[in-house]
Amino acid sequence: MKQWWHLDIQETAQALSADLDRGLSQEEAGSRLDKYGLNQLQEVKGHSPLSIFFEQFQDFIVWILIGAALVSGFLKEWIDALAIIAIVIINAILGFIQEYRAEKSLAALKKLSSPTSKVIRAGQHSVLSSSELVPGDLIEIESGDNIPADSRLAWVTSNFSVQEASLTGESTPVAKIILSLEEKVFPLAERANMVYMGTSTAAGKARALVVETGMRTELGRIAGMIQEIKPEATPLQRKLEEFGKWIVYLCFVLVGLVFLLEWLRGGKLIEVFLTAVSLAVAAIPEGLPAVVTIALALGVQKMVKRHALIRKLPSVETLGCATVICSDKTGTLTKNEMTVQAVFADNLTFKVSGIGYEPKGDFSLDEKKINLLDYPGLSKALTCGVLCNGAELISNGSSYKIFGDPTEGAILTVAAKAGLWKEAQEKEFVFVDEIPFDSERKKMTIIRRQGQTGYIAFVKGAPDILLEDCLEIEEKGAVRRITEEDKTGILKTNSTLADSALRVLGMAWRKFDQLPEKYEAKAIEKDLTFMGLVGMIDPPREEVKKAIEECASAGIKTVMITGDHKNTAVAIARELGFFGKDSLALTGEELDKLNDDEFYQRIERIPVYARVSPEHKLRIVRAWRKRGEIVAMTGDGVNDAPAVKEADIGVAMGITGTDVTKEVADMVVTDDNFASIVAAVEEGRGIYDNIKKFVHYLLSCNAGEILVMFVSSLAGLPIPLLPIHILWVNLVTDGFPALALGVDPVSPGIMRRPPRPKNEGVITKKRAVLLLIQGSFIAFCSLLAFVLVLFVEKEGLVRARTAAFIVLSCSQLFHSFNCRNMSESLFKIGLFTNKKLILATGVSFFLQMAVVYIPFLQKIFKTEALGIFDWVLVVSISSFPLWAMEVVKLINRKKDFLKGL
Repeated sequence: MKQWWHLDIQETAQALSADLDRGLSQEEAGSRLDKYGLNQLQEVKGHSPLSIFFEQFQDFIVWILIGAALVSGFLKEWIDALAIIAIVIINAILGFIQEYRAEKSLAALKKLSSPTSKVIRAGQHSVLSSSELVPGDLIEIESGDNIPADSRLAWVTSNFSVQEASLTGESTPVAKIILSLEEKVFPLAERANMVYMGTSTAAGKARALVVETGMRTELGRIAGMIQEIKPEATPLQRKLEEFGKWIVYLCFVLVGLVFLLEWLRGGKLIEVFLTAVSLAVAAIPEGLPAVVTIALALGVQKMVKRHALIRKLPSVETLGCATVICSDKTGTLTKNEMTVQAVFADNLTFKVSGIGYEPKGDFSLDEKKINLLDYPGLSKALTCGVLCNGAELISNGSSYKIFGDPTEGAILTVAAKAGLWKEAQEKEFVFVDEIPFDSERKKMTIIRRQGQTGYIAFVKGAPDILLEDCLEIEEKGAVRRITEEDKTGILKTNSTLADSALRVLGMAWRKFDQLPEKYEAKAIEKDLTFMGLVGMIDPPREEVKKAIEECASAGIKTVMITGDHKNTAVAIARELGFFGKDSLALTGEELDKLNDDEFYQRIERIPVYARVSPEHKLRIVRAWRKRGEIVAMTGDGVNDAPAVKEADIGVAMGITGTDVTKEVADMVVTDDNFASIVAAVEEGRGIYDNIKKFVHYLLSCNAGEILVMFVSSLAGLPIPLLPIHILWVNLVTDGFPALALGVDPVSPGIMRRPPRPKNEGVITKKRAVLLLIQGSFIAFCSLLAFVLVLFVEKEGLVRARTAAFIVLSCSQLFHSFNCRNMSESLFKIGLFTNKKLILATGVSFFLQMAVVYIPFLQKIFKTEALGIFDWVLVVSISSFPLWAMEVVKLINRKKDFLKGL
């Protein structure tokens, strides 16, 4: 890319064969349009509803279920086949609904382009579609206009400034110049003679020469970076994929083993095959995909209440294993509301409390609250700031907003805290004229009339420049000649405030009996009386410090990546507690000087990056991911979009975020607050904990079913459970308790645990051993009931199968309470702390009764009604898994062998 900022405007025009007075001819413009193409970004292809629906069938475990349904159909077990297909379709519909609601098919990047532009061609002014602009076109822009293409400024008014936050992260409008810049390598945020597509004019007018269009613009380059980043599976998707394959291998081994045993014992081939199929049905947790989907969808609804909108369901869980959060500063860690924190007047520095534009706060001196009446110089300095001000502080009843420049808004707010309101002051001091701020003078002046004859020029600007024009100083109500000692003291205070990352403005005034004929800066802004300094900053949100402490206790690193200045970023990071003695801060320029190995070695010590470009952000995210970290990246501007898409979990800001960033993000924070991201991490951890609970529940139940079939086969017993019995238990009886476990309350200490290891499976070795033990409890109960009814009571095979079927179901319902916590007693965490689980087990028990006592269901499920004695037997045996695990948990209090589950 050519370094247009390094060339002066004549050299730029020569390089583009352009005319700075008449612009391009129509013929030349048409020729260049053919050469360079339309000035528009390539359409970002959205997901069609059909593609979103088919994406729901990509999980390996879903294909297993479809295979099981085909086998059931082949065996003419149509009820089994239809039940499995129904659960697969329901799962797909649930996932589709959630993702389709969040998916936007429009290309948001394209919307950032200005629809029309004011162009000079062949000396004629005209308005054209922005898509027709070509390099060399001469355009005119004014306040409120979107910049239609990357352009080199040829002429600007003194107050011309551009809002570049969406592209560079700079929170305040940037003043522009036309002079060439000496350095060939210049950060995007500091190219003061350039304007870029996707930004907008904040004030003033300008004429500029288009240098790049379409995908060759900075915005187009970012669009290309976004398109190059390929989506990756989330940790949960990878774990479920591995889990599904593990189940398939287990099925093949068990089915093959049972088939071989039965066949060697002389069983009929079709009966042996049916037994093997029954075992396969037992091994596959048919309800798992639907339960995972529903649990994630319910988690999404909970997150909405905590200001987090999830676009992709699996992203809910990814948040829970985040180890690094890379966050923008402005508006996320801070409120994006400039706040005056210090005022220097009467040779004293006053501290000011309060945050944002709410005019509530106190003035203090040496940590003691003051009476403003005792310090008239303070009030006069603030009055000067109010009357040299173009902003408005507006109340809408419940809150305050600023219309105008944030810096001026901060001055109005601090004055209002002192009881000085602009509306009241303007009644006494009537507006006459304004000399706007420009980057050369670094001052702004408003002239006002006091009474009928007196005039006062109120001036504010850079303290060092302002002091050069000051002849006098007002101190403790008296005006006297300013001395070099005064100036040295003021500049020392200015440096102290600036070192604290405060943006400092000086204030002064000058009285006139008669104004000059022309209101020129040279005539007005001299012989001033110095009044004071104000120091302001965009302060951290009050709730963010606690959220960052939570992150630290949860083992999550916080990293600030901002377009703001380095000293400001470090001051905010230090105040929030994540910049320590050994910490480093890098600018984008300093980062460029490090090779990948050097950066990789230092990255752990760098919590702050300032003045960075989109490439820098992408490099930072990739470096953390290379270290095996799960990275959450927040962003609002177009410049954040590539890194947001690259991260494991991309987080866009809902209020200040551009459509581009929201489009590529996995999650949108609706209140732009870092604390909401941390709350979402907590919810994500809770959701993953609950996923582990119901996966453990379903698998331990399936282990019990497998052991029932396997042991009965080894022992030469008749098949105790039919395939439809197992399918019913897996889909219906187990389904409701599993869902209830999916919404179990979040553990109070969840944010005091380190993130789980990236490679940790849903089922660890220790958990696998435990679920096999619990499965053996369930299998023991079912086989005991089957044997007692068949051989002791001699009630017949149908009745024995019914008893085994009910005991299997009921023992699993009792077992669901075990799964709420693997190491703590149910009676310690509270039987009624998950009322949904009690309801779910009640519904499942009622449905189980239906298949035993409703005649037409008895025919389908091959069951028969049980007597009172049978029910006493069933309830007694079924509760065994609960009491057995309570004994195990009691032993664990001393041995602690269940730690980490």
